[in-house]
Amino acid sequence: MSDCNHDCSNCSQNCGSRTEPQSLLVPQNEASDIKKVIGIVSGKGGVGKSMVTSLLACAMNRAGKKTALMDADITGPSIPKMFGLKERAVADDKYMYPAETTGGIKVMSLNLLVENETDPVIWRGPVVAGLIQQFWKDVNWGDVDFMFIDMPPGTGDVPLTVFQSIKLDGIIIATTPQDLVSMIVSKAINMAKMMNVPIIGIIENMSYLKCPHCGKDIALFGKSHTAEAAVENHIPLLDRLPLDPVLAELSDEGHIEQADTSSLMSTVRMLMSL
Repeated sequence: MSDCNHDCSNCSQNCGSRTEPQSLLVPQNEASDIKKVIGIVSGKGGVGKSMVTSLLACAMNRAGKKTALMDADITGPSIPKMFGLKERAVADDKYMYPAETTGGIKVMSLNLLVENETDPVIWRGPVVAGLIQQFWKDVNWGDVDFMFIDMPPGTGDVPLTVFQSIKLDGIIIATTPQDLVSMIVSKAINMAKMMNVPIIGIIENMSYLKCPHCGKDIALFGKSHTAEAAVENHIPLLDRLPLDPVLAELSDEGHIEQADTSSLMSTVRMLMSL
């Protein structure tokens, strides 16, 4: 057309010059065959998202599935410590290779690449985003049934990069029982909807503390509001995890694979049905 301004987004004409939006998805490399990719997100920090991700990976691995874990929390990586991984990841002229836990879970994290795990990562957003894409396309993941991606809290560069670059089969929102849960969940849900990413459900962490003397469940954060938020947003509440001092101890010692994951069986069954 003679008056074409070449902005197809505002034009309804179906002419030969029309261009469609280009996909930003990054393909897997030829050495990797990852069947399902699940992102674990939260609208804020401090909800135990890395713990939820690690326990999900352990539970899926125990269920007999080949499992991988990508630590996308670049500025605060904690996954290697929880699994007791000390060795650095290796690479050749073609691929990087993930570390492997005692139980056989494949893990890639920035802390497996740096010389000192306590060194701070002082990078701007584009550099961090580029590393996430490298974890996806330059790592030889091999044959994987389920990959779990531990994302940093909020709606910043890393979650945006993961949503745009990696074809997710869905996200799980990690939260806690406090009254502000509705705001936390809504942030994550709204971002997922804007990016057309399926929402699998919610996992409530730190739901209760079981009294070591009488066995009664103690609601340390008061009445839970997660079920209300789930109903309000029309998504399922998958599981509720206790606040368990044993989990903290196992994480500090690098033995998270020894943790009891029975509280996550509803989630595991849901994921297997995808």
